[in-house]
Amino acid sequence: MARWHYEDFPEGEVVEYGDRPVSAEGIVEFARAYDPQPFHLDAEAALETQAGELIASGWHTVALTFRMSFDAFIADSASQGAPGIDEIQWLKPVRPGDRLRVRRTTLAARVSGSRPHLGIVQFRFETLNQDGEIAMRQTNSVYVARRSVGEV
Repeated sequence: MARWHYEDFPEGEVVEYGDRPVSAEGIVEFARAYDPQPFHLDAEAALETQAGELIASGWHTVALTFRMSFDAFIADSASQGAPGIDEIQWLKPVRPGDRLRVRRTTLAARVSGSRPHLGIVQFRFETLNQDGEIAMRQTNSVYVARRSVGEV
């Protein structure tokens, strides 16, 4: 039985979790598989790009954020998936040696009109580096089963 349901995500709630180190090897490994741009693949080649240094792909940051969220609450929730991502902003580069964590804010929560057994919870996920700077901001909704259709 899932621990977290729709009712467990009140509007305005702010929760922080995660502690994920980022390595040069991990950045390059992800880039080789999914985003082989020079500033993600090779520190020397990155010197000649607008980045000026080896940085993680934004999609790598998204994946790390999802993994930390999965470990923190999704794995033990009644999540039923998501309709998509409303917004992603990559605000600061993620570099080798950074340590990332996530700040999750519940922006809104409502019961689905067409599927009353589900709630729709809108979250803002901010991926923070070790200095508390926001590297990425993502906003999206998640379908989460309700404990009881009789509850609001």
